[in-house]
Amino acid sequence: MAGSAVVIGVGASNGLGAALCRRFAKQGLHVAVGGRTREKLERVAEEIEAAGGRATPVVMDATVAEDVARIFDRISEDAGVPELVAYNAGNNQMRPLLEMDDEFFEQVWRLCCFGGFLAGREAARRMLPGGGSLIFTGATASLRARPPFTAFASAKAALRALAHGMAREFGPQGLHVGHVVIDGVIGGDLVRGRFPQLIERLGEDGVLHIDAIADAFWALHTQDRTAWTLELDLRPYKETF
Repeated sequence: MAGSAVVIGVGASNGLGAALCRRFAKQGLHVAVGGRTREKLERVAEEIEAAGGRATPVVMDATVAEDVARIFDRISEDAGVPELVAYNAGNNQMRPLLEMDDEFFEQVWRLCCFGGFLAGREAARRMLPGGGSLIFTGATASLRARPPFTAFASAKAALRALAHGMAREFGPQGLHVGHVVIDGVIGGDLVRGRFPQLIERLGEDGVLHIDAIADAFWALHTQDRTAWTLELDLRPYKETF
């Protein structure tokens, strides 16, 4: 058995979640493709299988504990306990603070942070003591908050704290926990569809290519345990910081 992986937060084929699935499958892992939209998940799974890989699409809500447990159950039945889990779910929504209602703030937190807790807890329960890698997708907002992204930043900062705490708790038991700060614009369908002028202004070298990010996730997973990285920040060479 070659092994398995779980990716939670998969949408469009030209998005980071899908790129992670393809990268992990390319290395021979049977990937559980988790997200909310069946059509998108099935398309990603079909692409992987057409390339000779293996994938299982699982429709799920990352903020529901039973759904998170179910994707782990499904991949464990199909291909064994995962060796690599990526939590990529997020909702980079913007709104001025005085225009936020309670529900908006809480929903941003539930997906960006609470869902990460559910995935991390489930991963640790199943992957210990065997070990493996658990990687969270972070953002510029994980490190600093600017309006109108205050809700998003508070949730991503909380996810970062969760990752750091899990790394210190479970690292000595063999579970490599990583947090990847994406400090720039991801050049996937989401941004290209919503903000084409931004992509044009930045240029192709001014956005992070999804396959390059996926390569970095895989590099974290393959690190020797005597030299593990907890936090990795990625940005285009032209990005100011």
